[in-house]
Amino acid sequence: MKPVMKKLLCCVSLAVALVPLSALADLRVGAARIDVTPTKEQLPPSYLGVNDPVYARAIVIDNDGTRAALITLDAGGIPTPLWQSVSERLAGELGIAPEHMLLTATHTHSVPRQQAPDYVDKVVESVRSAISKLQPAQMAWGTGLSWINVNRNLINPATGRWGEGPNYEGPSDKTVAVLSFATTAGEPIAVYYNYAVHGVIAGQLDEVSGDIPGATSRYIEESLGEDVVAVWSLGAAGDQNPIFFEQTYDLRKIRIADYAKRGEDISNSMPPGGTGLDRNNPDVRRLMNQQRQMLLTLGQMLGEEVLHVLDRGLEQPRTVAAISGVQQTITCAGRQRTDQGREGTPGTYTEGQPVNMLLSMLQLGDVYLGGVNAEIFNPIATRFKTEAPYKHSMMVTLTNGTANSGYVPHDAAFGYNTFEVLSSRLQPGCAENSIVNGLLELMDTTSSKQR
Repeated sequence: MKPVMKKLLCCVSLAVALVPLSALADLRVGAARIDVTPTKEQLPPSYLGVNDPVYARAIVIDNDGTRAALITLDAGGIPTPLWQSVSERLAGELGIAPEHMLLTATHTHSVPRQQAPDYVDKVVESVRSAISKLQPAQMAWGTGLSWINVNRNLINPATGRWGEGPNYEGPSDKTVAVLSFATTAGEPIAVYYNYAVHGVIAGQLDEVSGDIPGATSRYIEESLGEDVVAVWSLGAAGDQNPIFFEQTYDLRKIRIADYAKRGEDISNSMPPGGTGLDRNNPDVRRLMNQQRQMLLTLGQMLGEEVLHVLDRGLEQPRTVAAISGVQQTITCAGRQRTDQGREGTPGTYTEGQPVNMLLSMLQLGDVYLGGVNAEIFNPIATRFKTEAPYKHSMMVTLTNGTANSGYVPHDAAFGYNTFEVLSSRLQPGCAENSIVNGLLELMDTTSSKQR
């Protein structure tokens, strides 16, 4: 099937909200976090308890009455109805335009897919609480490096087929981007940080967990003070695993063997779950305890790099920030898979429904936050940041709803028979250019209005 290239920026909707430079005033910032941990009654049968609490975290930026909200929810994704409900309420109740908000999922794999009925209320509450704490502030930008992620697609030397595993030579952006908000006296208010890694360390525990994002944010907050809010922003992690992941692989093997005893072969299915592992098995207990330790270790390692940037790597603080927002829907041709099998062999497809993806660009002064409502491969974000004409740029994925795309591989990856590529609903040849060029166009739209 031929790639669809003509719909490079097939725009279904375009919304822009801007404040001119002449309206600049001193920046005000507030931040809050709200516990969204499911109650015991809300947990599905496959969840056996709570390993660590999960939150909605929000930062509100105010410039002379024009406001923006950076919100992250400890969840696997942001269902589009959730995004729509939250954005409508923020606009109607709190005066924050939808184009001025980024609602992002941490993509932890250890929160029930069936979200609690009060999630909308709690997300709105986090923003409302942040507004109540608005105070004069300064904003600064910095970047660091962390090696806790690794490309997860490689050719298995034993089978010669594509599969999942640590590919140390594969593309993997190690950048940690940090947006700092502090009082005019320099006391920390909030941190918005961006990194590309899957939150899957706790995926085999069958317990609620914020995974690496939660552990990192808690570590930063403990280090800076309990009133400080550290908001995770998910980079392009579609092909990025934690670098230390052996316990998960070993637990998967045990789970596969348990299913096999019941006459079910899940060896080439999506990561097996849904039935609690036998905690009386000493190997299972050991591996689970190691997972809990690894969760805290990787969270501390990433958190330490954020603290390092805050201490030594920030650029000149800014006391004002013009707020601009723009959104655009792009469309690519879709496909429907007709066979099964997780990975290793080519898939077969028929033409499917078009894939729509929402792009968002939020500009805060000279900082550009590009949002995509899908799970993006790392090289797409690297290309965007390389081609962006502005230094202070990041890509924020799984933001403002969920596209009907599945994974979004970069063009070259469509030759890989990995589970992400095989399950993608996108035809090759459209998404990478559409996303990169689309975000660059939105960046130009916001910046040109402020010249």
